Amino acid sequence: MRRPRAIVVERRRPGERSHIDELRALAEAAGYEVVGQLEQVREPDPKYQIGPGKAEELADMVKKLKADIVIFENELKPVQAYNLAKLLGVEAIDRFQLILQIFAQRATTREAQLQVKLAALRYELVRAKEKVRLAKMGEQPGFMGLGKYEADVYYEMIKRQIATIRRKLERIRKKRQLHRKRREKMGLPSVSLSGYTNAGKSTLFYALTGEYVQISPSLFTTLTTTARLADFNGRSALLIDTVGFIDRLPIQLVEAFHSTLEETTLSDVILLVVDISEPIEEVERKLGCCLDTLAEIGAGEVPKVTALNKIDLLSSEEVSWRLDYISKLVERPVPISALYGTNLDELKAQVAELLPGYVKARVVMPLCDEAYSLASWAMDNTHVLKAEYGQDRVVLVLEGLEPLVGKLAGRVRELGGELELLRP
Repeated sequence: MRRPRAIVVERRRPGERSHIDELRALAEAAGYEVVGQLEQVREPDPKYQIGPGKAEELADMVKKLKADIVIFENELKPVQAYNLAKLLGVEAIDRFQLILQIFAQRATTREAQLQVKLAALRYELVRAKEKVRLAKMGEQPGFMGLGKYEADVYYEMIKRQIATIRRKLERIRKKRQLHRKRREKMGLPSVSLSGYTNAGKSTLFYALTGEYVQISPSLFTTLTTTARLADFNGRSALLIDTVGFIDRLPIQLVEAFHSTLEETTLSDVILLVVDISEPIEEVERKLGCCLDTLAEIGAGEVPKVTALNKIDLLSSEEVSWRLDYISKLVERPVPISALYGTNLDELKAQVAELLPGYVKARVVMPLCDEAYSLASWAMDNTHVLKAEYGQDRVVLVLEGLEPLVGKLAGRVRELGGELELLRP
């Protein structure tokens, strides 16, 4: 099946660095075949974003390369998108719309689909009236079908859709909060995987849990939250994999994915994954983006361990000097290869040191109705690793917060049983 052909475009001011390579990668992740690119250094043009001369050049490229779409790195105002579509004969979209397309393609759960739809509607809301006005002047690619609406009617329709989706997401969020409270009641801490998209979070998730999640070199492979139990040097914790970050992630997406990102904000430890194999200026840029985003969502003060991933792509000398450099910028850096399992024991040890205080214990109780009741309480309030029901006794091996295990110890002794603390 033929992939749609795209031309990527970036206008930037003098002194600004280019983002065209990342835009190409995003376009390819969305399924486009990038057949050309155009760049211009100048102040933004109100009519086309790029200058009129460059716009004519772009129109010639579209015809020559038989492009189906033009993708701008820059935000396009409705009038700019309209003027470009009229000149080019194909739809012109911006970086945010491109990211929305990727998210829509990768959203596999109901929650993720609703979050993507919410971001798209919020983007459309601020442009609705202007787009309807332009469509009435003559519909162009990207404006088709809007001419039948009155501006206020279209605007109010979008507002109602936003309200409906928010109600649905709130119900999902409340369900997530119930699950989180149950984990907290059990004394099960959580560790969130965070990092720039395509840094190797899902590969590390598999290495630490043995649970397969979709792994791909494309950007934004993971959009939905996946949580599995992991062992950190004998300390059990819930490891949570969620959406990756990207530089200049649109605020509409950050807000739409609030309930998903909330898992990171409320986690006990953040395991920040960094692709250390990239050029050092890229490593520093993406690291800064991640730290800024974590601060923006309220997770800036959560304890962090930094996994410097993909050391298998570097020489030992490169790993050494990059580690020295990055150590000045991040907390607890640990060089690893998630793909080959290199140095994961050190990574686990660093995470274990930051997990909240809890203990592991072996409980032995004589078999009776009270023992069954107490075993049920233990399962509701701690993490039971093993449960054996013999002819005359009940044996549990469990982990839990120290106060809860202490409370359990008193009740066990009242039954004539024993509680022995084990080394974690």
